[in-house]
Amino acid sequence: MQPTLTEADVAMIRADFPILSTEVNGRPLVYLDSGATSQKPLSVLDTERDFYLSRNSAVHRGAHTLAALATEEFEEAREKVARFVGASADEIVWTSNATEGVNLVAYALSNLPAGSELALVPGDEIVVTELEHHANLIPWQQLAQRTGATLRFIPVDDEGALDLERAPITDRTRVVAFSHVSNVLGVVNPVAELVARAHAVGALVMLDACQSAPHLPLDLHALDVDFAVLSGHKMLAPTGIGVLYGRNRLLNELPPFLTGGSMITTVTMESASFLPAPQRFEAGTQRVSQAIALAAAVDYLTGIGMERVAEHGSRMSRQLIDGLSAIDGVRVLGARGAQRVGLASFAVEGIHAHDVGQFLDDRGIAVRVGHHCAQPLHRRLGLTSTTRASGSVYTTEAEIDFFLEAVADSRAFFGVAS
Repeated sequence: MQPTLTEADVAMIRADFPILSTEVNGRPLVYLDSGATSQKPLSVLDTERDFYLSRNSAVHRGAHTLAALATEEFEEAREKVARFVGASADEIVWTSNATEGVNLVAYALSNLPAGSELALVPGDEIVVTELEHHANLIPWQQLAQRTGATLRFIPVDDEGALDLERAPITDRTRVVAFSHVSNVLGVVNPVAELVARAHAVGALVMLDACQSAPHLPLDLHALDVDFAVLSGHKMLAPTGIGVLYGRNRLLNELPPFLTGGSMITTVTMESASFLPAPQRFEAGTQRVSQAIALAAAVDYLTGIGMERVAEHGSRMSRQLIDGLSAIDGVRVLGARGAQRVGLASFAVEGIHAHDVGQFLDDRGIAVRVGHHCAQPLHRRLGLTSTTRASGSVYTTEAEIDFFLEAVADSRAFFGVAS
């Protein structure tokens, strides 16, 4: 297998994504919003459709043949995703998205019985970073409010890099939550150092892997994190399916987040007993077709090879950063990050990000504009909004060149070119 994705390889990949052949505003679509949601290959779409055509049934609830087939495929999907992220199947909880996974852990930690080793009390501290997506910030704010704990954060410097010398991880720290890859900067954070510091004081670690799972080889056991979340729709799978990883021991110490059918052993009119993890966190009708389609997306990425995917992303990142940095009046956030994925956020002097996005859209280029669910980071960097371009395995060098040319043209169009 070639160590890199060649132009011919990417061309073959693009053939699996019919949407990439469409036009927007009379122009060929250039899709650079994969960090928000990726496009889906035919194999993933066909897998979900085939399930509904031939095996659709509720899982874990019937003795008939369709139910058995659906249950088998559903649990095989769990095993496949577990292997993909370097975990065991009993450590994988299906959720609707990554946000639900973070909330599940945060709510469960506040509902532990008094005296539990994992319970938070006044005086305890929760540490996040200043660059977190709101989904890995607000649930911890709420946990602090419910328990009387204090929320603290690791600040970033003027370039957006974490200032680990000022990391407030102390003997009072009980939880440390941070992203593997910043959804604004595209920079890979120092996971090993943060995990080591957290575990040295006995704190739990929650890793937001939403922007790393689609782009980097992932081994959660090797990373030694306690919990992690990822979202299927960012890694070529459908919307409505996410994953919470948790060490099995820890999952079984947490109370259920949602209760009802499918997650119980015995129910009386006065009480209920719950299944072990992961089923204890999977109340109600499950996301069967979506989980199976997520496994198909895992197959697709594995077939390409995650090392090749990562190298492709690194090349995209260099092209984006170098190209944007060469345009007068463009400020690139986090440009000096050592390791990156194919994502870059930037501001054009004198032009609001929404106007940049509208200008690019007129040329058929789809990007993301706004604060990217990271208002504190933008505030720290003196910005209210930025434009973000993010690629995937189907992104070509020619598309990025076309995007860079359009960004440069925007300055003349809005009359801010010198």
